[in-house]
Amino acid sequence: MAPAHPIVDEEIELCARVVAAIDRGPRRAVASERDILAEMERLRDQLLSGRSVEDHAALSAELNRQEALLNQLRQSRATPRVGRESPYFGHMRLAEDGRRWDVCLGKATFIEDGINVVDWRNAPISKIFYRYRQGEEFEESVAGRLRIGEVVARRMLTIREARVQRIDAPEGVFVAGDGDWARVEASPPRLAAGPDAVLREQHGDRSPALGAALAGATRADKHLPDIAGLIDPAQFELIGRPSSGLVVIRGSAGSGKTTVALHRIAFLAYEDPEIDSPRSLVVVFSRALRDYVAHVLPALGVQRVRVATFAEWAGQVRRALMPMLPVETRDDAPAVVQRLKQHPLMLAALARQVERSTGAASVRQAIDDWGSVLTDRRLLGEVAAETAPGAFADAEIERACDWSRARYDEIAAFVGGDRGADAALDPQDEALLLRAYQLRVGPLRVGGRTLRYRHVAIDEVQDFSPLEVRVLLDCLDERQSMTLAGDTQQHVLQDAGFTSWSDFFSHLGLAGTMVDTLRVSYRSTRQIVRFARAVLGPLREDDEEPETPREGPPVDWFRFTDHGACVAFLAEALRGLARTEPLASVALLTPNAALSETYYRGLSNAEVANIHLVRDQSYRFAPGVEITEASQVKGLEFDYVVIVEASAAHYPDTPASRRLLHVAATRAIHQLWLTSVATPSPMLVAVNREP
Repeated sequence: MAPAHPIVDEEIELCARVVAAIDRGPRRAVASERDILAEMERLRDQLLSGRSVEDHAALSAELNRQEALLNQLRQSRATPRVGRESPYFGHMRLAEDGRRWDVCLGKATFIEDGINVVDWRNAPISKIFYRYRQGEEFEESVAGRLRIGEVVARRMLTIREARVQRIDAPEGVFVAGDGDWARVEASPPRLAAGPDAVLREQHGDRSPALGAALAGATRADKHLPDIAGLIDPAQFELIGRPSSGLVVIRGSAGSGKTTVALHRIAFLAYEDPEIDSPRSLVVVFSRALRDYVAHVLPALGVQRVRVATFAEWAGQVRRALMPMLPVETRDDAPAVVQRLKQHPLMLAALARQVERSTGAASVRQAIDDWGSVLTDRRLLGEVAAETAPGAFADAEIERACDWSRARYDEIAAFVGGDRGADAALDPQDEALLLRAYQLRVGPLRVGGRTLRYRHVAIDEVQDFSPLEVRVLLDCLDERQSMTLAGDTQQHVLQDAGFTSWSDFFSHLGLAGTMVDTLRVSYRSTRQIVRFARAVLGPLREDDEEPETPREGPPVDWFRFTDHGACVAFLAEALRGLARTEPLASVALLTPNAALSETYYRGLSNAEVANIHLVRDQSYRFAPGVEITEASQVKGLEFDYVVIVEASAAHYPDTPASRRLLHVAATRAIHQLWLTSVATPSPMLVAVNREP
């Protein structure tokens, strides 16, 4: 290859030196674990031989030293090693105290023969790379010493198979082709518009930017906007439906299902002031969505309606009805137990148990009904064969019953007065116990009063089990006023038993219920909607693409060799976005909590302002960057979304992964990016082939 610039020569030469040093291996002698173990054995023998007190103290100290040495040796072996195939992703040249030296950033540390490769996650020197640009003077405290100098060079590299393939530098972007190097003018990473494509994979020119660059495109308040003046005719028709009966709102992500459901409550409260009272209830599936919705209702003039997750509501009612049971819940049940307890067949199983058992209409009999169903293999097997053939193997039902029997015995001991018993309920038991009470005793009663709700709205209903919805239905007053909002394409809780609207209503005894569909997607741009539909693939419920009024930049997909490189790239983009759109909200959605922590630390070290690691769904709903897992953002929205590590390991081609990626993508209002370090998800590869 003919180098296109001296920078290319420098980086090729540096990479060759690093790879050669790795191949030679460290020159420092490594202690032998066998020798250390032999010495520890010798010291133990001497300790047991009856030495004097002075000798005993000296031998104990030496034994402790050898043990510490052994632990250090084993820990060093577990430390990540620098690999020759892709040893580093960043390179900076620092001028300090009259000398220049090179530091490379990778996923592990290797210091040998003038080669300095440091772990970007914990090496103190790495913060200079993330906080300063080429040509800037730095002043940082590193390892307790003040370092002052200049960043002479700062470059990002893509190294694969021990060869430099790409160099990103302020002087330009240099890309290795088939037989030569090509130079592309550098452009700061930021989000902006580009060609019309479902998914644009970024290989060479990473010029797209993170930002709408539209006046008024973002707002400081990140809760649901007041769209009363923007409601379309279809939405208004649903909002103004008569207050009695069931209204079911189906719509794709961003079509306004939640907004319509909440405005419907405000509309009904205007006609019937009793709606705006604790006798109305909005039920959501997560604390984040609860906080989201609780902010909107007062803005609509609705002050007294309760907003709660189903777990909060059911737990409170169950504890009031059954104070003799343990207060605590414990989420350690095997998957098959959780799936069985949420499956629609439990509706029929509980009903059959109450019919066949002659017991008093009492709380204790309801508890006995609950325990009897969960431990009766024959009953569950019969009901499963009749209502859900093939859903559970006999062995699975037997395993679930055995586990439930053991837990029930613990609870029975607790109820019998043994307060030392390790007793706790499963979260899924709350709904089962309430349903058992309704079937055995009658309507739920709290504080001496029967629970009769004037109106109940359930958002994201596809992630509730039919049994949970049935419990709420039987808490309605004579008007039976309920609003259900959902989208089966966003069904991410696989154990809830929701397969289709028709099956769902059949389980509830509401066959033939009409479902109204919202066909305009307001939240996301056409480009994001097209990508999200392509990800769904065969799970799409509608052949026609929903109407999408807004245009935007295409969805971009960036591939990296290391998470550190991805962090550096995103840091540049996010800092640029903060300058141009200080009111923007950004979500970085990762596959798991460990990666969320990694990106939070990395972006913090890079001095990205106003970032927040979301724990326990503690969203701020404010400008800045929220870092959390993709599974935790259902029902929320952000100006910009970056889906981190959309790899095959985390997003395999399964229905659950398709729906999760679809949900994550449709949280974005203006623009969507995806990144991958490991092998990309096959869904991205397939979408990338679409015209």
